[in-house]
Amino acid sequence: MDKLLPERLLKSIYQELLPRLQIESVNPRNPIQVSYLPQPWRLLGKGNYAAVVYHPDYPECVVKIYAPGRPGFEEEVEVYRRLGSHPAFSECLYAKDSFLILKRLYGTTLYDCMHLGLPIPRQVIRDIDKALDYARRCSLYPHDVHGRNVMMHKGRGLVVDISDFLHLEACSKWNDLKKAYYWLYLPLLCPLRLRVPYSALDIIRKSYRLATSFKTSSCQILLRLTRFKCLKR
Repeated sequence: MDKLLPERLLKSIYQELLPRLQIESVNPRNPIQVSYLPQPWRLLGKGNYAAVVYHPDYPECVVKIYAPGRPGFEEEVEVYRRLGSHPAFSECLYAKDSFLILKRLYGTTLYDCMHLGLPIPRQVIRDIDKALDYARRCSLYPHDVHGRNVMMHKGRGLVVDISDFLHLEACSKWNDLKKAYYWLYLPLLCPLRLRVPYSALDIIRKSYRLATSFKTSSCQILLRLTRFKCLKR
C-alpha cells in the first residue's frame, strides 16, 4: 500500500509533526481536541477519533492521525486496501504508527452545501450510491455515511470517511439522507436556495441522533419481550 512519497514530507511528519502535535479525544461521541499543531502544518478537519492535517508544500496529500487510545487505525488501513483506487474515494499512500497519508479530496460537504445554499444536483447522490455499491462489491459494509462524510466537487459526489466500513451492523443514515433529499430538499429547499444556519443543522442532526437511538432502544426492548414470552411458553 505504501506509495512513493517525497522524503521531505515523511521527514517533516516524523521530526516535526508527530513529536509536537497535541491531540486528545475527551468524548468518543464528540470531535477530538487539537490543542497544538506545529507550523507550518494546517488543520483540515477532525472527527471523533482522529485529526486530518496537511503541509502547505504538499497540498495533494493529507495526514490522518488517530488520537492516543482511540481504535480504528488498523481497520481503516484494511478498508483502503480493499477499496484500492476509485474516483469517489480517497486512496491510502502510506500507513504506519497510527497515521495514514491519504490522497486529498477537494469539495464541499453536503452539510456545508446546505449552510451555503449551494444546489446539490442529483448526480452527486447517484455518484455516492454507485461508490457505496462498489464498496459492497469489495466486501465492505458502508456505515455512518451522512452529510458531513460525503462531498460535492464540480457536480460530482465523493465519499470522505470510510473508517467504519468494516462494521457489520446495518446503518440507515445514507438511506435516510436520500429520503430527505428527494422528499424535502429537491421540492422545497433547493428552489428557494435557502441558507440553513449551522445552529439549525445541528438541531436537526441531534434530533435525528435521538430519534435513531430511541428507535434502536425500542426495537431491543420489543425483541427482549418477544424472547421472554417465547421462554414462558
